[in-house]
Amino acid sequence: MSSGNTPSDRERQAQLVAEARRNREHTYREKALKLYPWICARCGREFSGKKLRELTVHHKDHNHDNNPPDGSNWELLCIYCHDNEHARYQTADAYDNARSDHAGEPSPGFRPFAGLEDLLKNKK
Repeated sequence: MSSGNTPSDRERQAQLVAEARRNREHTYREKALKLYPWICARCGREFSGKKLRELTVHHKDHNHDNNPPDGSNWELLCIYCHDNEHARYQTADAYDNARSDHAGEPSPGFRPFAGLEDLLKNKK
């Protein structure tokens, strides 16, 4: 009897999950292509024929599980603008993490030499 935890069972589960994701992605892409004109929402480039595969569905809230039937969380972006959008999102995350790492440091408004002039006057 199989314990349900053999490598072949895990591989089969991984294949099923991957297939389900592909099917879901295929479905929302088809819906988005029916809802929206085949134009990149950022650069305005138009797509048709074989070039249509370069037009991708971008999730505005970056949650790929949020696929409302009205398409309100989607926009069509060319592969270049889509990559740029995700790079911007990753950069923003990196800056947010960097800020939280420096929480104990002075704020940009900190003036380390604010009282220096008074101190120097007292030395004379």
